[in-house]
Formats: sequence, structure tokens, C-alpha cells
Amino acid sequence: MRQIELLLDRYGESHQNKTNVVIHAIAVPSIYFVTLGLLYAIPVPDLLAQFDVTWAHIIAIPVLYYYFLLSGPIGAAMTLLTLACFGGIAVLEAAGLSVWQFCLALFVVMWILQFVGHKVEGKKPSFLEDLRFLLVGPAWWWVHWLKRMNISY
Repeated sequence: MRQIELLLDRYGESHQNKTNVVIHAIAVPSIYFVTLGLLYAIPVPDLLAQFDVTWAHIIAIPVLYYYFLLSGPIGAAMTLLTLACFGGIAVLEAAGLSVWQFCLALFVVMWILQFVGHKVEGKKPSFLEDLRFLLVGPAWWWVHWLKRMNISY
């Protein structure tokens, strides 16, 4: 069995309850977005700023590399999600909203929802056992969509 299949199976063990699954379907991509938004808001040295490079851009590269190592289709899907997140950040800025304040507030709300989901599930969050599951969550979310499109992951 491939590593991605093992990770998804283990992650799925604590995500069986329909309410928890629905919560995670909303919260997981939201947390990915706000995490990028919070990284985006951290000031970078002038050398990087002159090229419009942020910490979110820098961190996204090894994260996407990890996803591509796990699975090409998941890597491609996560690249799309990452691009959508950067688009969302641009929308926040264009609307004159503080990216870090918006993302911090949504981060807190989404994590509360996640823990409510796990309370309903009756199982602890997977990442408490293995931090890799913080990255597996978005892949798990995508697998549902990839399966619906008949794309093997």
C-alpha cells in the first residue's frame, strides 16, 4: 500500500461521523486558507518584499512538493487550492480588510469547529498523534472530490 493510502486510511479512522465529516469539509480548506493568510501577513525582509514574495509563498513550495511526493493528482489539486487561497488573500486586501485579523479570527472559529466535530465523533484529532496529519487533512478533503471526478489519486 502506498504511503498516501496509509495516511488517508489512518486519518479516515477518526473521521467517520457524518457531522464531523461535514465540519471538516468546511474547516479543513478554511484552515489551509487562513494559515497561508497568516504567513502572508508576516513581514518579510526588503529583499523579498521587492519581488512580492511573502512567507506564504516560501512555505507553499515545500508543502506542495510534499503533496506531489504523496500523489501527483493530490499535488495538482493542492496547487489549485493554494492558488485559490492566494486569490482569496488578494480579495481581502482589495476589500481593505486586514488579512492577519480576518485570518486569525477565522482560524480560531474553524479550529473550534474541528474540535466540536471530534467531540461528536468521540475520537481525538489525528494530528495529536502525528503532525503530518495537519497536511493530510487537505489531501483527504481533495480525495473526496477526485473520486467524484473518477480521478485516481
